Amino acid sequence: MSLPARVGTLVVAFLAVVAGGSFLVIHYLLGGPPVVSFTAGSGGGVNIVMQEDPQNTVTSKPDWVSYFIKSPATGRWVHTTLFQVPAGVTVHMTILGYDGCTPLRNPLWGNVTGTVGNVEYVDGKPTSLINSWSGCNVGHTFSIPGIGLNAPMATPSLTASLCSTSPCTSGPHKTMQFTFVTPKTPGNYFWQCRVPCGGGFLDGFGGPMQTTGFMTGNMEVVS
Repeated sequence: MSLPARVGTLVVAFLAVVAGGSFLVIHYLLGGPPVVSFTAGSGGGVNIVMQEDPQNTVTSKPDWVSYFIKSPATGRWVHTTLFQVPAGVTVHMTILGYDGCTPLRNPLWGNVTGTVGNVEYVDGKPTSLINSWSGCNVGHTFSIPGIGLNAPMATPSLTASLCSTSPCTSGPHKTMQFTFVTPKTPGNYFWQCRVPCGGGFLDGFGGPMQTTGFMTGNMEVVS
């Protein structure tokens, strides 16, 4: 193996160790949000259901927007953005969008990328782009930069009366569905909303947008 190749291998290994160590420190030693596992019965792929809400009334930050994940074991909504999936499997993702719109700073994040066919289905209709500059119609994104995945989240109409208690169980919303394949290499893959949804923080990029359990999290891929 050449010297550049060896250096590259060492760098990748080091980053994997750092990511794994950070995951352990944050989620086990510091008592962070729970991890929802989707590793049982994964022969035909896994089905993940999430929702994003305009508030979070189950924490001490009720005005922070947030994602929730539905536990496959209990069927209950869990306030977390951490989930575990097997390596090299197909993930069928469904995200219920209950929040209103926040215009994208960069129209790039309106493109669907990294999904099977680079498409998502909004209320059953396929699309490869949600143009937030043509109308206020994007609330958040689900983006995993490590695998090039970006799925914009459509929103209810501007006049809709949004859900006010989380996790939402009724009320106007959009349903986003898309499929992607997890990496064959185990590791932690950071994901985040790319919409500046941290209201009251500088440029909207603080608060919930940078806090695990709200608008940023990890996809842990295991062998």
